[in-house]
Amino acid sequence: MRDVEGVRRDRHAPDYVLLLAVAGLVAIGILMVYSSSAIRGYVIADDTLAYVGPQALWAAIGGIALIVTSRLDYRYWRVLSIPLYVLALALLGLVLLPGVGRVVGGAARWLALGPLPPVHPAEFAKLALVIYLAHWMATRGQRISTFRAGLLPFLAITLPVVVLILREPDLGTSAVVAGAAAILYFAAGANLIMLVSLIPIGLAGVGYLISTNAYQRARIVGFLDPWGDPRGLGFHTIQGLLALGLGGVVGSGLGSSVQVSGLYLPNAWNDFIFAIIGEELGFAGGLLVIVLFLIVAYRGLRVALGAPDTFGGLLAAGITVFITLQAFVNIGVVVSLLPVTGITLPFVSAGGSSLTVSLAAVGILLSISRESAPRRNWVHARADRGGRDRGTRVPRPGRRPVASGAPGRA
Repeated sequence: MRDVEGVRRDRHAPDYVLLLAVAGLVAIGILMVYSSSAIRGYVIADDTLAYVGPQALWAAIGGIALIVTSRLDYRYWRVLSIPLYVLALALLGLVLLPGVGRVVGGAARWLALGPLPPVHPAEFAKLALVIYLAHWMATRGQRISTFRAGLLPFLAITLPVVVLILREPDLGTSAVVAGAAAILYFAAGANLIMLVSLIPIGLAGVGYLISTNAYQRARIVGFLDPWGDPRGLGFHTIQGLLALGLGGVVGSGLGSSVQVSGLYLPNAWNDFIFAIIGEELGFAGGLLVIVLFLIVAYRGLRVALGAPDTFGGLLAAGITVFITLQAFVNIGVVVSLLPVTGITLPFVSAGGSSLTVSLAAVGILLSISRESAPRRNWVHARADRGGRDRGTRVPRPGRRPVASGAPGRA
């Protein structure tokens, strides 16, 4: 077998545990979207399937995307990394244009082009940025820890995406993008002191945005004291906590949500779907969802550690981080650990862009897992880009075992 970049192993079965965990989350998502939106759909459109119908369709499209990306050699994403990054910047710029970007909840986040369904460019931008960063970091080697060849290019790549998302304004998504990029940068071998020095700069930027943007400032005020304005700024937070409290240990049962039946909880099928899971399925249902995300995180990191080259390891780590970090932020909002943000729960919340992109990203993870190997029987092999990545914290192809029975390179 010929190698596209670095070491290549014989392909084997993908990580079925990861696949089953994701399938479980998607199934729970479709079930809970129906349960949380059927009454509203009937009231507004005289159709109980008004929300879950499109979600099931997007799940099917995402499933096709998963199959395609899982069968495609992940190394080819290196060839597409720069075009995808440029396309992501263009879409993020288009969404800010009057008449093109659709304003939802006070923020221009959706791109509406003709008869096509609205899409959320930030979802695509997350995956495009991870792919490009993984490609770029795999070429840096030990220079990733330097200021000129490491930190400055990293900021030049990441900041345009973060700033454009902030302009929408979408503080939650921009925080996930920045956090995932920073964690990936650390995994690639960044200088820890330089990386930590970015924290106060980032906090200062967020503080400036909040102080100059009434929309974001109101959300922070509602988070700090939701009971100060229970029918206004604190309404989302209070209703979400009430839904969780009503659920108890085993929940009230599917379709028995008091919050949904009374149409009290805003975005019950989307941003606050975890609150409905807690109400209808109880603590047990909420714990099941969290456990499934922990399985995704664990299996994704195993794929990263067993990847046959540095690019594959970084790509797997980046995808795993942005999915699980987004899940943490969404659940953190519902349990009042974080301010309210318009960010979805991956695989579960209603939203075609999020579901399709997330499933496509999982397909890339599965593609990498098809060539991963357990951490034993270490052998020597040429590292990515001539072994200059010895500073990376994800294992390198030079320290990866060739799969048992593999004939090696042709």
